[in-house]
Amino acid sequence: MAEAYIIEAARTPVGRRGGALAGIHSADLGAHVISALVDRSGIDPGRVDDVIFGCTDTVGSQAGDIARTAWLVAGMPDHVPGVTVDRQCGSAQQAVHFAAQGVLSGTADLIVAGGVQNMSAIPISTAMAVGEQFGFTTPFAESPGWLARYGDQEVSQFRAAEMIADKWDISREEMEEFALRSHRRAITATDEGRFAKEITPIGGISADEGPRRDTSLEKMAALQPLREGGRLTAALASQISDGAAALLVASERAVADLGLTPRARIHHISVRGDDPVWMLTGPIPATQHALERTGMSIDDFDLIEVNEAFASVVLAWAKETGADLDRVNVNGGGIALGHPIGATGARLMTTMLHELERRGGRYALQTMCEGGGQANVTVIERL
Repeated sequence: MAEAYIIEAARTPVGRRGGALAGIHSADLGAHVISALVDRSGIDPGRVDDVIFGCTDTVGSQAGDIARTAWLVAGMPDHVPGVTVDRQCGSAQQAVHFAAQGVLSGTADLIVAGGVQNMSAIPISTAMAVGEQFGFTTPFAESPGWLARYGDQEVSQFRAAEMIADKWDISREEMEEFALRSHRRAITATDEGRFAKEITPIGGISADEGPRRDTSLEKMAALQPLREGGRLTAALASQISDGAAALLVASERAVADLGLTPRARIHHISVRGDDPVWMLTGPIPATQHALERTGMSIDDFDLIEVNEAFASVVLAWAKETGADLDRVNVNGGGIALGHPIGATGARLMTTMLHELERRGGRYALQTMCEGGGQANVTVIERL
């Protein structure tokens, strides 16, 4: 049976909105991690078969196939192509999946997979805003087929996060305790140097800008809800951020021919969908599906990464799967570290791989909610 291996993984620090990375062109952010992969792995970049990058809101500086542009900006060979994918928040995780599938199929041997997003330069939903110039306000409201199926109701991540909190009876206080833990874990990881090996400094920074050392339950309790009468506040949602991350995925043949040393094996990849109006519940059925396909239980994983789009998403997932939160997002998540949408899937995997190695664990699982009610699941095995 063919195998797909992770050879190397690198990321930029995650910049806060308007922070140190805000003025860096998205192509240069992507090029930075591509160069880091080539340098760290020692590969001949001309041997790369494809570059697959995740990115959303691909307008302006992120338009025109940012995967290809970032590769060229990094000074890499012209003959290597690139393609940009959009599975919303899971775009970079899907890029890794496509890379693994290319390798497993035997049609590619060496692929750079990752993602990039500068949310300071290109705000979230910019692509929808551009559509308004042509008379379309959202991808849903003007579609007769959509309206016939789902009705004229609000489709929003904020509404979905509130619906999840209500359905799973997750209190604001419970979510605030979770958010505070995210910041504290991220700060501990930073202070202990856990991120040092995975981060390649850029823009004058070598550490993530998001974690708040001065936050507290008292400060969170004073914030106004995002929606009138709701439980969610800005403190309970992921931070708008800038950044890039990438992984080098190789076949058995590439490992043998190029003398590469795999760090992990991609054990399982899958993606599932759920109700798009609920939008953020996808990780629950996606995880259940992955466990069924692999024959594993949630307790088999030394580490788990569930993207902290909102605190309610992770807490509902944990209630449904029975996962021990002591093994989930152990170095903090999107609430503290930020969520540069198109890059987060690769950022999570980069951090998960490094932490799995640091702990000497064997298996790790990653999942994240995505627009349209979808969720990817990746299981890796440390080698």
